[in-house]
Amino acid sequence: MGDRDRDTLRAEPAPWRQWGTDLDAQSVEQMKNACALPVSVRGALMPDAHVGYGLPIGGVLATDRAVIPFAVGVDIACRMKLSVLDLPVAWLRDHRTRLAQAIEQETRFGVGVEFKTPRQHPVMDEDWSVSPVTHVHRDKAWRQLGTSGSGNHFVEFGLLTLRSPLPGLSAGEHLALLSHSGSRGTGALVCEHYSKLAMRKREHLPKALARLAWLSLDEDEGREYWAAMELMGKYASANHACIHRHIAANLGVRVIFAVENHHNFAWRESLKGREVIVHRKGATPAATGALGVIPGSMASPGFVVRGKGNPESLCSAAHGAGRLMSRAQAKKTLDWKAARRLLDAAGVTLISAGLDEAPMVYKDIHTVMRAQDDLVEILARFDPRLVKMAPPGERPED
Repeated sequence: MGDRDRDTLRAEPAPWRQWGTDLDAQSVEQMKNACALPVSVRGALMPDAHVGYGLPIGGVLATDRAVIPFAVGVDIACRMKLSVLDLPVAWLRDHRTRLAQAIEQETRFGVGVEFKTPRQHPVMDEDWSVSPVTHVHRDKAWRQLGTSGSGNHFVEFGLLTLRSPLPGLSAGEHLALLSHSGSRGTGALVCEHYSKLAMRKREHLPKALARLAWLSLDEDEGREYWAAMELMGKYASANHACIHRHIAANLGVRVIFAVENHHNFAWRESLKGREVIVHRKGATPAATGALGVIPGSMASPGFVVRGKGNPESLCSAAHGAGRLMSRAQAKKTLDWKAARRLLDAAGVTLISAGLDEAPMVYKDIHTVMRAQDDLVEILARFDPRLVKMAPPGERPED
């Protein structure tokens, strides 16, 4: 296919399928638009989907040798990590103040937050010159290593209930630490730089599709973005590693089990024997046997899952409950009194958060999980008990 042909929208959109019946019309339209791109091969829309930039959150898109910065997302490699700690479950009831202190002392929340003394991790020995953006902002990234940012990012302690044993972990109840964050300010700058570059290269695209502009992996710009994206993936993983390592050390305990996964990333994968680039923007990898974490809200459970490898969803699943309302709408229509009632009923102590992350903002996680029982198997349930998010008034980074 020549360059001119690749710049013409498909006469018929690439095949795609959605999970869930209550998806908003705008998200569905965004998915249709994405499948009209000449580089698109197949798509899928998860049951937690809501409107995003270009590709909807909860959108999965396979392309032919092309990467779409906004289909990866602004927070590149946004990620989940769950660790089971060698602590009695009773600590969730009897030592909440001590657990809260560990979170407060070992990570930071808010836009642009940094550590005065940077955390140590081998990721800082990687080649940060793969992109001019990562090269310039390496020191900033180092100072932000182990921080949690704002938006829907959190660190929380809770009760993990395991149905059947996993390697190294018995069935039953365990005290667990769960975190959600990504590649911080540097990842956002990578997205900003390469999405603008892609939109300049694809300026012919209709306005509604402008944020679906792609970079070819046969060109230097595409390869450069890919290298920067992969570095941000390693960096996001290191963020979580630092958070969990330092909190465990603060408490003087061991991590006895851990599971983690990206949900804003692109991978080289095979589809019917053909190599494609699979973008998962707010979607959990769910290949056969793959373990992952799908959170709910601060007052509803999350789940440790095992993928079923469904090719119809491009081996993907939801990444959470999914938003029911925008941040602006939440701030305008909700109040903390009602939110506190839900938190109290769920036995949750909230250290800090904005009203735009209140439980009512999110879809029912149980409905979402039922809608994708052909995509993942539930292995364990995580019930939050102590939750820390960015304080009210912070600008979201997610």
